[in-house]
Amino acid sequence: MKLSVIIPVYNEKATIERILQVVRDVDIDKEIIVVDDGSNDGTSDFLGSLSMDGIKKCFHGENRGKGAAIRTGLEVVTGDIVIIQDGDLEYNPQEYHRLVQPIVDGKAQVVYGSRFMGLPRGRKVRYHFYYPFSLGVKLLNILTWLLYGAKITDEATCYKVFKTEVIRNMKLRCERFEFCPEVTAKLCKMGYRIHEVPISYMGRTFLEGKKIGWKDGIEAIYTLIRYRFTD
Repeated sequence: MKLSVIIPVYNEKATIERILQVVRDVDIDKEIIVVDDGSNDGTSDFLGSLSMDGIKKCFHGENRGKGAAIRTGLEVVTGDIVIIQDGDLEYNPQEYHRLVQPIVDGKAQVVYGSRFMGLPRGRKVRYHFYYPFSLGVKLLNILTWLLYGAKITDEATCYKVFKTEVIRNMKLRCERFEFCPEVTAKLCKMGYRIHEVPISYMGRTFLEGKKIGWKDGIEAIYTLIRYRFTD
């Protein structure tokens, strides 16, 4: 099966070249789709001049948000499986094989990489500043269980993997970070079971470029509740 890696980026000049190289080095049949979401720090200039085989590039004229960038990327996907990859270095692309294997084996159609499951050998997790956010993630997990009956350990993970037809059959409306709760809500309402596998996570600080904040947490809660009662 061919993997389509969608990388939404906004002002990631410090990490974009490295993450593209790391993703390219993963020994798996794949295409890389990088969507620049109106960066103004030189990221878009770098991508515009980039000549790297196997990479599709899309550009937004203005900053619209992570969800909008992912929706743009989905329009050009040709692979059998889709994974979302952030443009920083918090998540390890070398774990793609573990993430796609349940789909390849026919055991799942959706896989989430969990930062809160048991530690496999060699797995690394760095919480430090991120720890307060883990409380917010736990709240989202509880809401997902109460509203949709799905027991998962990391609703907010970046590493969400889908059979392509699954995510393409969704009518996504997300613009910003509400992509995660919207997808989770709609997967549950469509009857899909979310399979989780443990992943590594090396969280960065706001000084290092982290963008998601407490307001996005409020939006996530609202989104989970909203889609319980609407389409």
